[in-house]
Amino acid sequence: MRTQENIEQFGYRQELRRGVGLTDLVFYGLVFMVPIAPFAIFGLVYSRSGGMPVLAYVVGMVALLFTANSYAQMVKAFPLSGSVYNYAGRGIAPPVGFLTGWMILLDYILVPCLLYLVASIAMHSSVPQVPVWAWLIIFVAVNTLINLRGIRITVKLTRVMIVVELVVLALFLMIGVWALLQGKGSGFSLSPLFNPETFSWPVVFAAVSVAVLSFLGFDGISMLVEESTGGSAQVGRAMRLALVLAGVLFITQVWVAALLVPDPAGLLVKDTGTAFYDAAAVAGGEWLRHVTTTATALSWGLANTLVAQVAVSRLLFAMARDRQLPSFLAKVSVRHSVPANAIVLISLLSVGLGVWMSTRADGVDLLTSLVNMGAMVAFVVLHVSVIVHYSFRRGSNNLWSHLLAPLIGMGILVFVVINANILAQVVGLIWLGVGAVVLIVLYAMGRRPSVQGMTAGHV
Repeated sequence: MRTQENIEQFGYRQELRRGVGLTDLVFYGLVFMVPIAPFAIFGLVYSRSGGMPVLAYVVGMVALLFTANSYAQMVKAFPLSGSVYNYAGRGIAPPVGFLTGWMILLDYILVPCLLYLVASIAMHSSVPQVPVWAWLIIFVAVNTLINLRGIRITVKLTRVMIVVELVVLALFLMIGVWALLQGKGSGFSLSPLFNPETFSWPVVFAAVSVAVLSFLGFDGISMLVEESTGGSAQVGRAMRLALVLAGVLFITQVWVAALLVPDPAGLLVKDTGTAFYDAAAVAGGEWLRHVTTTATALSWGLANTLVAQVAVSRLLFAMARDRQLPSFLAKVSVRHSVPANAIVLISLLSVGLGVWMSTRADGVDLLTSLVNMGAMVAFVVLHVSVIVHYSFRRGSNNLWSHLLAPLIGMGILVFVVINANILAQVVGLIWLGVGAVVLIVLYAMGRRPSVQGMTAGHV
């Protein structure tokens, strides 16, 4: 098999089982992004965007399409698990790869925790007799058992879950559009896309820095390249397809919701945290509010966290395989062909961090900002990796894919980072500083970052 030979060229054995096709990858990406992801953060995006949540999602999708292009280029060059960690390490230099992997760990480690917390809070609001921390432990335990059974079980279950999410979304859209036709809400308008009274690029990009949370997960598809039946080409197609499909769904639902919010002026001043569910209640009554609330809890707490746990465990596996994290994380279950120790570790971290954050009033907002910051910085380095590997080292003549597109994508993301939450910027710098210290310790221990098969680069 060509993809298996590529892995052997880089000095690795094919340990993960290949059984994931194009449809599986697209479903995986959609579940990771969650087709109804805006339900949970709609109010925050609305308020930060000056009432233009649709514009925030359009800009976010365009920015990440450039990022998806860079992912497709690098996964073609290095068809290995580890995502941007491997691409930066092989495309630029091993120390850069380590620091980039360290930054995206901030995203990948905290994403499951954030999702579990959001879902647990939602379930607690529906069943207050069960505390938030208990719901969190239940969600973690169920997902861990499923993921330890193997990737095929995970893929099958995510297919069922995404169908349920799409049914709920279709229900909201049909009832929402009908409500607008009946005169409810503010009527049809282009203001959610563009409002000249509130528009400014800093406002838009501040909202994009939150909205991109809904898109995070398309990049997780690259983690499964060693388990993909079609290798790197299939992974590249799946990332772009999943991103576009999710973008269309996000834009449609936030547009309808923006036209239905009961207090647009109040929402501009402060996010209520229940803005989307309030819009659902305007459209269809309290029963639709409960349906959308429960769907959010189950999709974030089961479907999304299920695939998030898969992605971060593969990143830990890849870094440990290169001796840049403890070696026990590189252990693969012989029976189920999954990185079992990495999965268990992420489960324990999710419980610990989740219970702690559940005691903070700003736990969800803080985790959201931190997750996005880690991802945006890593994506910027990804674009640089494409330019260095293809344009500088290989002398590529493909100016669009290997120079112009990465530069445009990098420019948009840098502007997003500049306009992001200040606390997230500070914590992101601290996390990067800790990574630099770890890197120095590795050098002192004689374990300088390196990756196997550097001379066997594949284009």
